[in-house]
Amino acid sequence: MGFKLDKIIPWGRSLDEYIAMFHLTSRDRELTILDCAGGPASFNIEMTRQGNKVISCDPIYQFTADEINQRIQEIYQTVIQGVKANFNCYNWTDFESPEQLGEIRMKAMQQFLEDLPLGIQEKRYVTAELPSLPFKNHQFDLALCSHFLFTYSDHLSPEFHLASINELCRIAQEVRIFPLLKLSGESVPILPEIIKELVKQGYSAEIVEVCYEFQHGGNQMLRIKTGNTTL
Repeated sequence: MGFKLDKIIPWGRSLDEYIAMFHLTSRDRELTILDCAGGPASFNIEMTRQGNKVISCDPIYQFTADEINQRIQEIYQTVIQGVKANFNCYNWTDFESPEQLGEIRMKAMQQFLEDLPLGIQEKRYVTAELPSLPFKNHQFDLALCSHFLFTYSDHLSPEFHLASINELCRIAQEVRIFPLLKLSGESVPILPEIIKELVKQGYSAEIVEVCYEFQHGGNQMLRIKTGNTTL
């Protein structure tokens, strides 16, 4: 793949954060779910413990737990210092401080690291990356994508975004993408055109407000449904 671990910033989130980011109801959580670009989140293992069905995909899963943990340790303080330097760009309602944020995220990532070897064996973690995924048409009820599409729109082209969303729509009846801000916290100029094109292709695409807002203004997700969905 040519994917380099030293080029990425592995940063995982918990089930509670996923529920808030994607407005996941109890019924949603009973669906078959793909967590795309899932990284070192604890969403998969926490959902699995509750008897739910989740597959996570990310190119990071080609590496061992020890290799990923080493990278997390290398970048952890850099990330926390970056949050401190941009303290006023974030909403601190749900987190007391950058240090507490770090503790919560580290707890989530530790759960992931402990689960990764078993999860690989059980095929709950799949090494794959957009815009081409190794899954069947309509294999999932719901596909989630957190902090990748639109977040890195300064680095990923509109064509990449559209191809990736089309791929997610191929394999899932519904797609939810969060947040709709760049990594810098700025709005995403390509978003209106992407939505326009999705609607042109026959999808239902809408911006939905959610009850999660860490980046100021980052409380919206894009919800896309195919013509086949009954969700």
